[in-house]
Amino acid sequence: MIAGIIGATGYTGAELVRLLYGHPKIEKMLLSSVNFEGQSIEEVYPNFLGKIPGKLLNAEEVIAASDFIFAALPHGTGESFAHACMERKIHYIDLSADFRFDDDEATFSAWYGKPYKHSELHKRSVYGLPELNRRRIRELAASAAVIIGNPGCYPTGASLGAFPALAKGLAAGTIIVDSASGITGGGREPSRSFHYPECADSIAPYKVGQHRHTPEIARNFAAMAGGNPVPALIFTPHLAPMNRGILSTIYIPLAPEWRVTPHTAGGIRLPSKEVEAKTVQIHDLYADFYKDEPFVRVLPAGLTASTNRVRQSNYCDISVHMEQGGGTLIIVTAIDNMVKGAAGQAVQNMNIIFGFDEKTGLEAIPALF
Repeated sequence: MIAGIIGATGYTGAELVRLLYGHPKIEKMLLSSVNFEGQSIEEVYPNFLGKIPGKLLNAEEVIAASDFIFAALPHGTGESFAHACMERKIHYIDLSADFRFDDDEATFSAWYGKPYKHSELHKRSVYGLPELNRRRIRELAASAAVIIGNPGCYPTGASLGAFPALAKGLAAGTIIVDSASGITGGGREPSRSFHYPECADSIAPYKVGQHRHTPEIARNFAAMAGGNPVPALIFTPHLAPMNRGILSTIYIPLAPEWRVTPHTAGGIRLPSKEVEAKTVQIHDLYADFYKDEPFVRVLPAGLTASTNRVRQSNYCDISVHMEQGGGTLIIVTAIDNMVKGAAGQAVQNMNIIFGFDEKTGLEAIPALF
């Protein structure tokens, strides 16, 4: 198969190139770049020296000659390329936010400041979180060309961490998600916030109370809850002084039937055997929930999820904890924002679309250093 990548010289696009180079079903890649058209990708990223032949083309040339398309483009720019792909009847996997809200134009426009240009396309799109929509992706792709709205990086870790609790009715009350992301999450184009002296040796929240991944996480929570109550959400992202990774700490107030009556002394909650037992019970629930998921690892008790153990991999690591009073479940998730949070998940969706083993090209052991 010939894979086309539009936006191949951004960080996410380059990560797609790296992953697809080792994919056994990809015979050739055609790459597009606005800023570097006519050059080779190894001139932009010398780590590809001698590996990726050919010049960077324009998007129209890539669409015309590819079997399917990945688009790693800024938000609000991909609809015209999706339209061209649908006319050619080839699948389109979009890594921006343009197709993450299906036909909910009001939400997209409110948070991203742009209306849909091709509203009809959004009735043919599917949100590409495999652990939630795998069956729907497979069914739609079997009958026609499909548009995949690849999930955002923050929503991926936050959603997978809360999914079992929501699906099993454990949650009651407002869920708080605190996430810290590596600097590559801001993309390749330089800005003051991501300038080295501004972000090195420091961690700070940003877009507090108004980050545009909030409605995507909230929408996922609602889908995951099914018939169970849908909790409110508070999401706060942080910029961390590291290149890769997202660590999310998710605080889930437990429904009354899952809480433990706290032991107290002087008004202070104390650890108890009952809390330990409840933690083990919920850990086992999480492990059973994800037992068949190839890229979700529920860590053994005693281990805490950490970004350095998922680096350059498509895994989401989850650790299960409980605050000592027994009323709040604490879930920690770790992903590589460039892989499971972007390019790797896009390849995972490609595998589902074409009926390949979902793990194909994505089984590399995480790089510890």
